[in-house]
This record gives sequence, C-alpha cells and structure tokens, in this order.
Amino acid sequence: MTAAVVSGSPPTVHTPQTPVAAGEVLDLDGLHDVDFGDTESELTRRGILRTDVAGCGPTLAGHETISPVFIDDRLVLLWLGDSTRTPQGVTVGTPLDELRTRYPELTPLDAPQGTYRFDGLLARHGDRAYLFLHDGRQVRKIIAGYADWARRLFEEGVGPC
Repeated sequence: MTAAVVSGSPPTVHTPQTPVAAGEVLDLDGLHDVDFGDTESELTRRGILRTDVAGCGPTLAGHETISPVFIDDRLVLLWLGDSTRTPQGVTVGTPLDELRTRYPELTPLDAPQGTYRFDGLLARHGDRAYLFLHDGRQVRKIIAGYADWARRLFEEGVGPC
C-alpha cells in the first residue's frame, strides 16, 4: 500500500469483464453500482468484486481504471482512474485554479518533507471527501470515499496495494 502513495504511482489495475464508457462519474456515494460502505462479500455475490485476478488486490468488474480500498470488509475509498471524473468535472490533469473554482472549500495537505509524495487538497462534505493529490500545477491522483480514511491515507502514506 505504502509504495503506491509514496511513489505517486497508480495502483495496479487489471482489465474487467465489461468495459466502462469514458468519463465515468464518481460521486461521494460511490459509483452507479458500488456504494461506499458496501461489503466485500456483497460486491462479490453481485459479481462486481473480482478476486480471481493477479495483482495487489480485488478489482471492480466494469470499472477498469478504479481501484477499491477495503477496511474491515467495507469499501472505504476508491482510487479514480484517468477517465473518471467527479460530478463537477474534475479529472486527473485538471489545473489547480480550475479545481479551486469547482471546489472552493479545499483543505490543503502538505506532503512530508523529504518524500516523493504529492501534496493534497481535501474537499470534504460531511463524512465523505475527495482527496486531490497534485504537483503544484495540476491534479495527479484522485481518491474518493470516507473523509477520515482519505485523510489517514494521506497522512500515513498507504494505498490500495
């Protein structure tokens, strides 16, 4: 887990059974067929969680560029892929000035000195949040889910692997 965040590298993702249309939207409830708080067993029973693939963990069938993070059997975070966007249209590559316009109440998070981690901007709404990792110019990674877990991911440097 730590390596993915520390290096700034995306998690390992495998091809799903069903392709997803470009520009999929992930809101703070989740995806159209996956909600934050869903259990691993429920998603497996519905055929959405695939554990039969090699890699760093289970994948979501039909969501090839999105990686799930489970804690105590519950989906707590999703790492968004390059083709996924927030309802406000933010994707990987969005300039920071545009991000700040679309999410005016952002909490800045500074990466620890001497690391190769990205700084972050947290857009919190209730118990959910988007964590935008950036290089000072543009969004480089987006993580969505429970705000406390997003903050913890940032502070502890853990990821989906």
